[in-house]
Amino acid sequence: MKIHHTAAASAPAGHYSQAVSHESTLYISGQLPVSPNGAHNLDAPFAQQAQVALDNLLAILQAAGGSPADLVKVTVYVVGVKHWPQFDALYGAALGDHRPARAVVPVPELHHGYLIEIEAVARVA
Repeated sequence: MKIHHTAAASAPAGHYSQAVSHESTLYISGQLPVSPNGAHNLDAPFAQQAQVALDNLLAILQAAGGSPADLVKVTVYVVGVKHWPQFDALYGAALGDHRPARAVVPVPELHHGYLIEIEAVARVA
């Protein structure tokens, strides 16, 4: 196994890694809307929170040698299903024509009161 870390995404706040690869699979831990400098974005609107979390995920993917086209499965946890369309638009803009498997899971709450968390599995060379 190989541990992956980049300063271009928020540092882990607990006992976990940003990502771990094993053989040709990369597992990216759930990313909250915490800026790479550690700033919390609790008061930001949903779209901004979603963009920060997505940017963190993509920065980790890139640091591990991947690109959005390498995403295999993405799981998104959102507080309130009402945010699904807004997330889908941001996600589509970030991934372009690539359409990995995905689940959007409405949840009652997330850590620190955030509105979104994103995790993913990707292929790496």
